[in-house]
Amino acid sequence: MLNHLSVQNYALIDKLEIDFSNGLTIITGETGAGKSILLGALALIAGSRSDAQTLLDKTKKCIVEVTFNIKGYALKDFFDEHELDYENTTTLRREINPEGKSRAFINDTPVTLAQLKELTAYLIDIHSQHETLSLNGSEFQLSVIDAFAAHDDLLNEYEGNFKQFKLLEKKLTELTEKEIQAKKELDYFQFQFDELEEARLKSDEQQLTEQELETLNNAEEIKLNLSKAAFGLNGSEQNILSSLNELKILIASISKFKPEIEELRSRFNSSYIELKDIANELENQEQEIIFDPKRIEYLTARLDEIYRLEQKHQVKTIDELIAIKDELSSKLQDFSSLETEIEKVKKELSGAEKTLQTQAKKISADRKKVIPKIEKEVAALLSALSMQNAQLKIEQTELNTLGKNGMDKINFLFSANKGSDFKELNKVASGGELSRLMLCIKSLIAQMTSLPTIIFDEIDTGVSGEIADKVGSIMTQMAKAMQVITITHLPQIAGKGQNHLFVYKEEKNNKTFSAVKKLTADERIQEIAKMLSAGTPTAAAISNAKELLRT
Repeated sequence: MLNHLSVQNYALIDKLEIDFSNGLTIITGETGAGKSILLGALALIAGSRSDAQTLLDKTKKCIVEVTFNIKGYALKDFFDEHELDYENTTTLRREINPEGKSRAFINDTPVTLAQLKELTAYLIDIHSQHETLSLNGSEFQLSVIDAFAAHDDLLNEYEGNFKQFKLLEKKLTELTEKEIQAKKELDYFQFQFDELEEARLKSDEQQLTEQELETLNNAEEIKLNLSKAAFGLNGSEQNILSSLNELKILIASISKFKPEIEELRSRFNSSYIELKDIANELENQEQEIIFDPKRIEYLTARLDEIYRLEQKHQVKTIDELIAIKDELSSKLQDFSSLETEIEKVKKELSGAEKTLQTQAKKISADRKKVIPKIEKEVAALLSALSMQNAQLKIEQTELNTLGKNGMDKINFLFSANKGSDFKELNKVASGGELSRLMLCIKSLIAQMTSLPTIIFDEIDTGVSGEIADKVGSIMTQMAKAMQVITITHLPQIAGKGQNHLFVYKEEKNNKTFSAVKKLTADERIQEIAKMLSAGTPTAAAISNAKELLRT
C-alpha cells in the first residue's frame, strides 16, 4: 500500500508531503490546479522518462520519494535477487538533476531504472486518461486473459525458455555467418596447408641441404685437394709420415737417457698417431665424395622449393613455415569444430522449440478456458453501468510462430448495442464507453492479483448522473481488496471516498504553486457542493452533498 508521497521541485510543486490511507481516496481540484502533476510524480517512481524541463527551479534537483507497506506481498525474493535490504516499509526515490540525469534508489541503495520499474510493477498500477488507448494493445489484452488464467508460473517458465531459445537462435545465426565466411577462406587455407604438408619440411633441412649442395658443386676441387693432402702425408716415397717415423725412432733411442726426452717422445708419438689418423680420414673423405649430377639437380630443386615457400609466406626460415602450417591446420580443425558446434546448436534449438511449443499449447488452452468467463463478467459489469446490451468478445487466434507471450493473438471486439456487429474497440467504442470498459476490466483484474494500489486519473470521462454513481460503487468494491486512489470531477464518485484530497493553487512571491490538503468532513461537504453547483454552493447543493456522503 502507498503510505506517503514527498515531492520537491517538480512542475508547479515546490515542496509537498502527502499521507495516504487504505480504502478509496478521492482527489479533486480545479482544472489546471495540478492533479495530474501528482500522477506525473508517481509515474517517475514507476520508471517513466525523466526530463529536466519538468523542474520548477532549473538550478536545483527534483526529488520524488514514496513509501510503501509491502508486507504480505511476497517480494523478499526480489530484494534477495538484487541484493537489496528488505523492509516491510520500503522507500523508493527518484532524483533528477538540472542536466536531466536521473538516479533511482530503493531503501537508499542505488538501483537501475529497470530494477525500479520491476519493483513498482508489483506495487502500483497508474491508469492515466491516455491508458484507455491500451485497451487496443495486444500486450494489455493478453495480460487481461493471463490474469484470469492465473498461470504465472507457466508464463514465467515459458518466458525464461523463450529467452534461451532466442539466444540459441542468435548463436546459430552467428555460427552460420562464421561458417559462410570460413567456407570462403577454406579452399585457400586448404591449398596452402596441402602445399606445405606435401613439402614435408624438416627443421634443419635448409642448412643441411645448402651444405651438401655446396660440397657437391665443389666436389672436384675437394677430392683433388684431399687426395694431395693424403698423398703428402702417406702416399709418396718421401711422405711426411715415413719421415716422422724415422724421427720417432731416433728420439725413442735416446729417451732412456733423460726424462725430458721421454716426455718429448710421448708427445711425438701422439702427434704421429694423430697425423696418421688424419691421413686415413682424408682418404676416407676423398672416397666418400662422389660427383652426382642427379643429386645436385634434386638438391637444387629442393632448395628452390624452400626458397619459393619462404618468399611466398614472407618468412626466412623453415621453422616459420612449419609454424604457418600448424596455424593453417588449426584453422581447418576450427572449421570442422564449427560444423560440429552448429549441429549441436541446431539440436539444442530443436529441443527448445519443442518444449516451447508444448508450453505454448498449454498456455493457449488455459487462455481459451477463461475467455467465456471474462466475456460474461465484463458484460455483467457493463450492464451495471447502464450498458445493458454492451458485450465484449475476445478472439483467440493460434499463430504458427512462437512469440514472447506464446503462440496466441488476442483481439478484443466490442458491441455497444443489441444487433450491432462486433468491431475493434477503436472503431466502435466512444470515450465514455472505453472508460467504463476499462474500469470493468481493471476491477476484475484486481480480484485476480495481489496488486496493493491502483490509481485512476479521470476514468469517469464521458459518464455522469446514475452511471457515475455506479462507477463509484465499483471503485468502492475494489477498495475493499486494495488501495484505490482516483482523480475525479464527478461529485457522485467523490462522495464514495473514505479519504478526500484537494489540489489547489497558491501564490507566493508572485509565483504560482500547486498544493494539496486533506479535507475535513465539513470541507468535503463544501467541495462536493461546489462540484454540484456552477458557482457558489446553494443550500440544495450542500444538502445534496451531505446526501452523497451518507451513501
